[in-house]
Amino acid sequence: MSKGLVIIFTGEGKGKSSAALGVALRASGHKMYVSIVQFIKGPSAVGESRAVERLAPEIEFISLGKGFVRCCGDAKPFEEHKKAAAEALAAASRRIRSGSWDVVVLDEINNAVDLGLVGLGDVLDLIRNKPPKLHLILTGRNAHPELIAAADMVTEMRDIKHPFAAGIAAQRGIDY
Repeated sequence: MSKGLVIIFTGEGKGKSSAALGVALRASGHKMYVSIVQFIKGPSAVGESRAVERLAPEIEFISLGKGFVRCCGDAKPFEEHKKAAAEALAAASRRIRSGSWDVVVLDEINNAVDLGLVGLGDVLDLIRNKPPKLHLILTGRNAHPELIAAADMVTEMRDIKHPFAAGIAAQRGIDY
């Protein structure tokens, strides 16, 4: 591995976290160690967390969010979400600096920046100060232009057709 990449999966469409999980799976197949730190989403029993338990210790999944922010019936105070995001940022920073991981995924961090839960400068510092061989993946909607500029690769997902528009609820194993 000659250079650790900064990769962003962003956009309004489905598949950002799924793309990062695909990279995690591929990396573990090459005996690489992957840490996934989840911002925003809560510690519910989603399929990816259950699957990752089977792949430990090559992959770890840490969900520190308090659930969706300002939508979907969220009644938690904003400061509670902000505190959880700060804890997730600290956990991510420890993993990035540790030298123990080949890939670190910051799931939904773009949303956390967009919502004001995490400072843009803090995320840019993580990128600037990451070990040279570490791959760092940032997911979530509304990636900030400065993060996009700092990345080596950016993929934007866009909806063409989504079952939710037809009234079909999220599907276990597909959406969560």
